[in-house]
Parts: sequence; C-alpha cells; structure tokens
Amino acid sequence: MAYVLLAVLLGCGIHNFFAGYNTKGIIQLLVSVLSCGILWFFMWIWAIVEACTVTQDANGVRFK
Repeated sequence: MAYVLLAVLLGCGIHNFFAGYNTKGIIQLLVSVLSCGILWFFMWIWAIVEACTVTQDANGVRFK
C-alpha cells in the first residue's frame, strides 16, 4: 500500500527506492530533476503504471 501511495502522490521515483529498485529510482529521480519538471506529467504516468503492475519488491517479496 505504501508503494502505491508513494507512486501516485510523488511519482518521481521514490516508490522504487522504497521497493529496493534503486536503479529505476535513480533514473526516474534524475529525469525529474534534470528536466526541471517539464516531463513531470510523463513521470507521473510512468509511476501510475508501475503502481498497477509491480507486485513484488526487488527481493521477490510480494507487497501486502
């Protein structure tokens, strides 16, 4: 539940750090920062899609 909330409310990669996907989190965070918010909408859509499709963390543990 926390993963979904972080993805929907923040959408800048923080949810991936929470789940242990550090590389994806760094990429999303860098795109958010380096684009100065111009690509924010697309990053948010990316986060929403991940929130709906990712069911486990980086260690293979399913989200509750």
